[in-house]
Amino acid sequence: MSKKSLSKKQQNELLSTLKERFEGHPERHPDLTWEKVESKLQDNSAALWSVAQMEKSGGEPDAVNLESTGLAYCDCSPESPSERRSLCYDAQALEARKKHKPEDSALNVADSMGIELLTEEQYRQLQEVGEFDLKTSSWLRTPPEIRKRGGAIFGDRRYGRVFIYHNGAESYYAARGFRGYLAL
Repeated sequence: MSKKSLSKKQQNELLSTLKERFEGHPERHPDLTWEKVESKLQDNSAALWSVAQMEKSGGEPDAVNLESTGLAYCDCSPESPSERRSLCYDAQALEARKKHKPEDSALNVADSMGIELLTEEQYRQLQEVGEFDLKTSSWLRTPPEIRKRGGAIFGDRRYGRVFIYHNGAESYYAARGFRGYLAL
């Protein structure tokens, strides 16, 4: 078995968890059936492995239809995934940090998991099917023109609204992680 694959037992346990979450949150995927989602996951062992990494790191992934990708698995944990916090934005920011470096960067961790950071538009779409990041915040895929100037964007939900902010890409906070997605 390769490093990036799951045993049959792990697959069955994960699919059981995902099915329970899928059935418990129909507002996230009103036009989808579990059978369709399960079939897509079972046909793609790499995707199943990535979703397992999302689950393992506290993301509580669930199926969501995103306008830009269609069917995707997104982190739907109420707060930014607990095992993916205290990260700067990318490798360049990590390298630039001379003192008190974080363990890693959001983009590097996402890449190692086989997922992408949500864009601003995807983050807003996700917030339409639930309320996320009421106490935390999440790094978002930053447009190149902002990143070239040293910045990165993140979002949260406060006062019943979704807010998108900017920060230096090298910054990191205990309450900021990232939300990812995997298009199926």
